Amino acid sequence: MDFPSVCPVCAHTNRAEYTDRSVHDLTCAQCGTRYCLLIRKQKFEVLFDLGTRALMDGYAREAVASFAAALERFFEFYVRACVLERASNSAADFETATAALDGTWRHVASQSERQLGMFALAYLLREGREPEFLTPRALGTEFRNRVIHRGELTAHAEVEAYAAQIFALIDRLLTELGSGAKHAELAQEQVFARHLAALPDGVTVVFEEHPGMFRARRFGTLAPMPKPHKPGPSAAPDRLLNDARAFQQTQQQALFQRALAERGTLLRAFKGE
Repeated sequence: MDFPSVCPVCAHTNRAEYTDRSVHDLTCAQCGTRYCLLIRKQKFEVLFDLGTRALMDGYAREAVASFAAALERFFEFYVRACVLERASNSAADFETATAALDGTWRHVASQSERQLGMFALAYLLREGREPEFLTPRALGTEFRNRVIHRGELTAHAEVEAYAAQIFALIDRLLTELGSGAKHAELAQEQVFARHLAALPDGVTVVFEEHPGMFRARRFGTLAPMPKPHKPGPSAAPDRLLNDARAFQQTQQQALFQRALAERGTLLRAFKGE
């Protein structure tokens, strides 16, 4: 998937492709200027936005793969944020901590289940409680497997519900991370700094923060959702459970729709349509 990039010299709009490191070495097609575009956006954000754009364009099945990948990469982001936050609190050297983290992650980089285990432990150590949301139902695992592994052609509404579920979970965990997320973001700045140091003279450097669904919380008007009212003590246990699930689904859908209203138009415009 590509995106528009404006030349810093002649203002010509070039098309660039997303990269894993958010580092883009470009040459303007009109004036020949070489410039380096650095995007301050995490990989899970890029993947979720690609899924959102696919969903808006009517590619429901393709959107599921992006949303599922976004959740996995967010779990990695969370682990990195927690580890680097703990290193910071112990006054450990940041580069040493980052190198140790990278070396450790290589042991699980190709195994999703082990990555999930690392996330579960990181959450327990940071929050002091069980990650109760790590269930197949809460993660939408069955739906994801039907679509991705069994090739099910699913309805748009089902994909939108799945997207809302993933969005709500990531949004909750980002809120709990708070300023702790900055430690993982600092690691991205390190990648940028190393690349900048190796650039030849005469290359213009451009930093950008692209519009995205999770930016609605940080830079937009999106506020936390209200908590549900507790039913009376006379309500039946199964009714309580059904009410809680119904509220959760309604809340997730509302949160996703509010973020979509805040950032969806920007994503579509950013795509160049």
